Amino acid sequence: QVQLEESGGGLVQAGGSLRLTCAASGRTFSTYAIGWLRQAPGEERKFVAAINPSGDILDYANSVKGRFTISRDNAKNTVYLQMNNLKPEDTAVYYCAAAPGEGGLYNYWGQGTQVTVSS
Repeated sequence: QVQLEESGGGLVQAGGSLRLTCAASGRTFSTYAIGWLRQAPGEERKFVAAINPSGDILDYANSVKGRFTISRDNAKNTVYLQMNNLKPEDTAVYYCAAAPGEGGLYNYWGQGTQVTVSS
């Protein structure tokens, strides 16, 4: 089992940066793909980025390509989402989630962290 906790959200002006952290507990963290998803008010949850267990396969939503970078440190049971050049439309609650193996259904979710980008 994996438990996830996000941190690093906050209020930032458009064009600014934030780094989100997803800290995981559990000895098998390095066997899970990790994804970041976000949910804005009144909208469904949407994919943002994902990284495979070994960290060499990355995937991004088109809306964040070139601005966001996902990475992981399996020794620290942590995944990061570096967000640069933030836009007001990036405002959402950001969740990290874990899927076994190279990807698939997310079995475990964090509680979310709020990111607000002001114009």
